[in-house]
Amino acid sequence: MSTDRWGIDDSWLDALDTEHTVDRATIERLREVIGEPPADLEDTAPIVAVPGDVLEVDRALVVCEDGTSVDVDGELPEDMPLGYHRLRTPDGRDRLLVVHPGRCFLPEQRSWGWAVQLYAARGTGSAGIGDLADLRTVRELAESQGAGFVLVNPLHAVGPGPEQEDSPYLPATRRFRNPVYLRLDDVPGVQLTDDDRARAAELNGAELVDRDPIWAFKRAVLQRTFDADPSPEGFRDWWWHQGQQLQDWANWAAIADEHGANWPDWPADLRDPRSDAVRAWSTDHEPQVAFHAWLQWLLDGQLAAATGDLTVIQDLPIGVSGGGADAWAWQDVLAEGVSVGAPPDAFNAKGQDWGSPPLVPWRLRAADYAPFVESIRATMAGAGGLRIDHVMGLFRLWWVPGGDPVQGAYVRYPAEDLLGIVALESHRAQAVVVGEDLGTVEDGVREAMAEHGVLSYRLLWFEDDAPADWPAAAMGAITTHDLPTVAGLWTGSDVAEQVELGTGEADQLERDRQQLLAHLTDHPAGPTKRMGVAKAVERAHALLATAPCLLLSATLDDALGVERRPNVPGAMERPNWRLPLPVPVDQLAGHPGVRATAKALGGDVSGPPRRVTGG
Repeated sequence: MSTDRWGIDDSWLDALDTEHTVDRATIERLREVIGEPPADLEDTAPIVAVPGDVLEVDRALVVCEDGTSVDVDGELPEDMPLGYHRLRTPDGRDRLLVVHPGRCFLPEQRSWGWAVQLYAARGTGSAGIGDLADLRTVRELAESQGAGFVLVNPLHAVGPGPEQEDSPYLPATRRFRNPVYLRLDDVPGVQLTDDDRARAAELNGAELVDRDPIWAFKRAVLQRTFDADPSPEGFRDWWWHQGQQLQDWANWAAIADEHGANWPDWPADLRDPRSDAVRAWSTDHEPQVAFHAWLQWLLDGQLAAATGDLTVIQDLPIGVSGGGADAWAWQDVLAEGVSVGAPPDAFNAKGQDWGSPPLVPWRLRAADYAPFVESIRATMAGAGGLRIDHVMGLFRLWWVPGGDPVQGAYVRYPAEDLLGIVALESHRAQAVVVGEDLGTVEDGVREAMAEHGVLSYRLLWFEDDAPADWPAAAMGAITTHDLPTVAGLWTGSDVAEQVELGTGEADQLERDRQQLLAHLTDHPAGPTKRMGVAKAVERAHALLATAPCLLLSATLDDALGVERRPNVPGAMERPNWRLPLPVPVDQLAGHPGVRATAKALGGDVSGPPRRVTGG
């Protein structure tokens, strides 16, 4: 395998170490999309380093973030302050210098925690979808049981229109949050009528989480509240301090209300976020723009109340929708006509297309890594933890031209620089970072993660080694949102559903199931096949508890004995990302499965079962 100067690999290895050659037409197409970097890129792109590093330049003046300056001659001083500085050389060049600590922040103590799909975690006071008040309830439950963290699905915003995106992994932005998660009762100035409360209860009683009517209801109440007081105390000052990032989001959302959530379909003069036309439109539609900024102000406050002092690990999707706000703001950095995906493998012979346009590596460097920095920082903000979905994307991504994943290729990224930025942001936010390194992981990835303090992600379903032999520098878990629950695997209902959906052949699916079951039953601490679901779940978590991993994660789905997984990839007709938990979150504390799972992981359930009333 070789990599050309565009960063394209000419071949790739599958999970069985079989080498595949990339089609020549694919390489030529990707070269055209990537384009030629400027001749002076290596002289102008950011330098990412640690204190004491030898630099690519000799004498230079470093102007630090705080306005102080440091003279450097060939290498950075050992006491060089961390941060985003400017390096200026005598010949007039000026470039970004990122000085990072080398490793991410790591907590001192080993801990366990709950993983929750927030939309599914409805409480008795919700309005059809789990919200930030329900997250507060889960957090309070975790604290009462001695847990050290909560892991939550991506909370990023989607388009504001009536047709809401169900998948949390295809947001319009990775910098701002989804207002569908607002708890209406906690909005300053809200006045809910009897009809409002009846409608909320009706939505909460639905079999599935149906975001379209939920958002229509919430938006109507929120708009009415904002119209009654468009300048509540503190909002305008907060908005001003958020700067251009929030202005861009609010502009995009307001224009999307009028022209749809796909910016390439907008009138030509509105497609450039820096155009005079956009500035004029924003001024002429100030109330509409202010409304979307106000929603983010509310989310900022409600998230802070939800997370409290506990670490809440938020998920960072691999990308954003091509018509969304981040793609609009950074259209010059994204590849056009290409999406991110995965090559064919044992789980999907046709490969995968995830629908997000990739960042062009050299354009990302030329943009001083701003799209990456802002996404990492915003997702860490106010929570204390980050899980990077498909962390291998920091090293390489499978680019899919023309919509056919089979005809794709890997494109390389500046991994050392990106890991350094993650380490700096982690250090500043005191946020633990987990890298989702599942599936085909090329040599060197996990070693680089360990070197930079990024925790690996180990699953019982995937690991051949017993949990007791897993690495300490990892988050250990049994399953994820894309894989079978313990109950679904144990009963065989997960296979039955896949057969019904047509996502696999019955015989092969059953063989796969037996292989996964072996990961439970072949270990001394694991369950026996004679056990019922509840006991199997308990014993599975007792087995997980033998892992020395720094973090151990249990899903509420498993604790409640849920058989259907949140998402079956590729099953478009299935209600993916819409399945609510069967027990309201304010009743979880007394549930025997929740108590047994917490106890198995070392949690404190010595007190009597109680009804959590938070939210």
